[in-house]
Amino acid sequence: MADQRTPSDVLERFLRYVQVDTPSSDAHADQTPSTPEQFDLARLLADELRALGAEDVAVSEHAYVTAHVPASPGAEHLPALGLIAHIDTTEAAPGRGVKPHVVRYMGGDLVCGEHAGDPVAIGPDKLPALDGLVGEDLVCSDGTTLLGADDKAGVAEIMALVARLAAHPELPHPRLGICFCPDEEIGHGAALLDLEAFGCAFAYTVDGGPIGELEWECFNACEVIVTFQGYSIHPGDAKNRMVNAANLFCAFHAMLPAAMRPEHTEGYEGFIHLLGVSATCERACARYIVRDHDAGLFEAKIGLMERAAAFLNAELDTERVRVEVRREYRNMAEVVSAHPELIERAKEAFAAAGIEPRVLPIRGGTDGAQLSFRGLPCPNLSTGGYAFHGINEFIPVSSLEAMVDVLEELVARFAR
Repeated sequence: MADQRTPSDVLERFLRYVQVDTPSSDAHADQTPSTPEQFDLARLLADELRALGAEDVAVSEHAYVTAHVPASPGAEHLPALGLIAHIDTTEAAPGRGVKPHVVRYMGGDLVCGEHAGDPVAIGPDKLPALDGLVGEDLVCSDGTTLLGADDKAGVAEIMALVARLAAHPELPHPRLGICFCPDEEIGHGAALLDLEAFGCAFAYTVDGGPIGELEWECFNACEVIVTFQGYSIHPGDAKNRMVNAANLFCAFHAMLPAAMRPEHTEGYEGFIHLLGVSATCERACARYIVRDHDAGLFEAKIGLMERAAAFLNAELDTERVRVEVRREYRNMAEVVSAHPELIERAKEAFAAAGIEPRVLPIRGGTDGAQLSFRGLPCPNLSTGGYAFHGINEFIPVSSLEAMVDVLEELVARFAR
């Protein structure tokens, strides 16, 4: 392993990358990338990869950055390994104009900045992991935006590894495929990656949370759009005639068990989550997402929503409630479970870097799910970040550094 007393350039890279605006946009999900700014970071990364001696560096018309790092001497005949991260950030919180800074955390509330004159803070009562980070240097935003560690930390860690291998070509590694994807946050991340040109037998996404997380199970996922057609008439003449679509939505939503809401679930428990609703007397539309690791329970949740709609339609003696299911991704465990060596090598890499590996199910999605079902088995590794998708997001500097070491250990295990 490279000298641990000499830090990599991962922090410098991360601070630069998060300042390039790259939010994806669900409203423009019909195009890839969904926002043109993603090209800005894609082109910057391509230029840096070329400067580091990477081969086949390209930015596609859809803002996918791809490149290859030649194998170390003696490993040229071994299968290529892919390392993947995404360049977009979520639109769930403000993501433009990120101003990162480093805070020495000394306990209590972690105050990253101010918004409208009030401190933006999170404490151990909301995030118990903070108790284990006292004395650490943490990268935060200024409190007005998210940070972007999801997933620019993964981008920076992979780029820092490429830089380390360029400086130390003797470090063992097979041919590496490097890919930075757009639009992961809106479910498009791996859809247009040319796997034949990428040329890898296996891959890892670097897109997880706190250091040490190793994930090869994710949710089965779909979006459910429920529309309610009412009949609007002057309320003075409404008796036995008006059908209020807003009330239909209320009745439908009340039929979905509160225990299935995400705020009441954890671990392997799935959920039905109301993302938003618009409603008038004439028409209402509700958008849900449904998630479950178990395929049978996943289908049962969809069936529950369909039965609720059927019940209301039967009560009204006409079809006024319609359910449209848009399937998104499946649990990648169906594929990755056939390749236990991917999990074992990742565990070994964490342990060799002094990090205790923790195998967890992803309570969300990852490009690895789509890639796995496209024929590229792809578990997910931690980045080291916390509190993703919000203005309290942060990442320890030590985690950024440690993940570069983990990646170095990992690629070495594929050079045998």
